[in-house]
Amino acid sequence: MDHSLLVVSLFCFLIGFAYTMYSLGARIYRPWRGNLVAIACGFLLQTGFLALRGQRFGRCPLSSFFEMFIFLSWSVVLLYLLIGPIYRVSLMGAFTSPLAFVLQAFALLAINDAPVQSLVHPNPWLELHAAISVVAYGAYALAAVAGVMYLMQERKLKTHHLGTVFFNMPPIADLAAVINRLLWAGSALLTVGILSGFAVGAPPLKIAWGVSVWLIFSAILLAEKLRRISPRRVAIVSVAAFVLTLATLWGINFIGANGRL
Repeated sequence: MDHSLLVVSLFCFLIGFAYTMYSLGARIYRPWRGNLVAIACGFLLQTGFLALRGQRFGRCPLSSFFEMFIFLSWSVVLLYLLIGPIYRVSLMGAFTSPLAFVLQAFALLAINDAPVQSLVHPNPWLELHAAISVVAYGAYALAAVAGVMYLMQERKLKTHHLGTVFFNMPPIADLAAVINRLLWAGSALLTVGILSGFAVGAPPLKIAWGVSVWLIFSAILLAEKLRRISPRRVAIVSVAAFVLTLATLWGINFIGANGRL
């Protein structure tokens, strides 16, 4: 039942993914309310899966590599739904749905779902530490999405290929501001996650990995604050840092043959 919810939500994100690929390829992008509706439906189905998983096993659904990727996809969509209307970056939804689709498809197709049943009452503070940390990675992921949009916008300005996609994107200065605020939000959340991890005795490997990620993104923010790197380079390193973070996500877990933490 719970996997059925994920499959249907994956189809919702696929709608947005397909529309994005078609419109960008044809260079005839038009804002489409159906994309937001599809993303919202996918998010609700993801929320249903996480709620059912939590009730079924009596814990926060973050005890396996599979659940972590689903939670990360959910966090990315949640943050988009929160900030999209605030910063009027509706086109970001067209880029968010492919990322949510890829993260969730990877979890369903490449990771063995081996749920862990709690034998003892879970520590709520330890679960809160894990949840905050993953939401922080979701903020970094959305910063990477904004970074891709920034680089596309800049390229179009340089080549003077000002098509419909260009005119539906936010101004390049606004995208730079969105990247900066998402990086700050991610670092603030990850700071809370790391400190709470120390407080509740989270596994040292998880804390060390979290500190490493925090240092990478904090270095980006410091360099930007000191004006050592341009907004373009901030966009590039934000994308690269998130890809590196995602590629080494296994480093905070001890992955057995069944994918348990």
